[in-house]
Amino acid sequence: MSYQRPLSGGSIPRETGADSRLARTYSSSPPTPRIQSLIDEVTAHGYVVIRNAFSPASVAAAKAEVARLSADPETAGPAGAKGRNTFEGFRTQRLYALAGKSRVFDEFALHEDVLALNDWFMDPGYLINSFQSINILPGEKAQTMHYDHGVWLMGIAWMAWGERRVHGVMIALDDYTATNGATVIVPDSHLWDSRRVPKPEEAIPVIMPAGSILYFVSLLWHGGGANRSDKSRLALTAQYCQPWIRPMENLILAVDWEKLDEMPPRLVDMLGYKVGNPFLGFVDGKSPRWAVARLLKKYRGEKKEEKEKAKL
Repeated sequence: MSYQRPLSGGSIPRETGADSRLARTYSSSPPTPRIQSLIDEVTAHGYVVIRNAFSPASVAAAKAEVARLSADPETAGPAGAKGRNTFEGFRTQRLYALAGKSRVFDEFALHEDVLALNDWFMDPGYLINSFQSINILPGEKAQTMHYDHGVWLMGIAWMAWGERRVHGVMIALDDYTATNGATVIVPDSHLWDSRRVPKPEEAIPVIMPAGSILYFVSLLWHGGGANRSDKSRLALTAQYCQPWIRPMENLILAVDWEKLDEMPPRLVDMLGYKVGNPFLGFVDGKSPRWAVARLLKKYRGEKKEEKEKAKL
């Protein structure tokens, strides 16, 4: 597939067929040849691997930060030691809301290739749906195969829009191997209808070195692999969703408001602080950042008053 003309505003894509379901609905300059090749891979197979996207230094910093946060139960959160169900994984450690925990992780949600793909496939103003670390420990069983847009429980009529609802990345902080819990995928399964379920033999592990990115669309069947090795497999995952649906993680509350000024503006926008489309997400006719500033001013004033009273 080469550069396509956008669909007209009123067009409804068919339920099947890559060209109809993945065509962009907003006009844009043609992508560079390199980005076009990534677009073609995603369109044809539902995923693409971007190898060595992050430097060894960035990977090492992220691994150290995950270890630091995991050592503190308060920052680790409810699944930091182990998952609470078979989907999270009883031998899998997860840190949620990474955008609120450390600036070390910012670059992993903002890789230029990922944003270029999102800008092509998704509507302007798309949001971060979820941003977490996933550490699969030795002995973990394979995760149930799934596709990510199923969390919204929409019916078959919405399958045609599934690819445009959520796109995700898995970022390897450890090498992905055939035995250490690498993400498994079913290539081309984003083209299936809603009634087909993959057979175990149709899934393949994604083998890629640390620092690489697996980019995939929400209708691609996938899951965490079984870890049959003697070492853990650490990765970060970021999901991005359309501006017109509710994100899985409520990052406006999960991320400390006082940290927003420290964060890259693009990341802040994707947490839900930018009014989009142009009316989605406004607060009393103004931006969410305005509302937060007002609440922080009130909070700080109350804290100051409490301190002054304490001195009396």
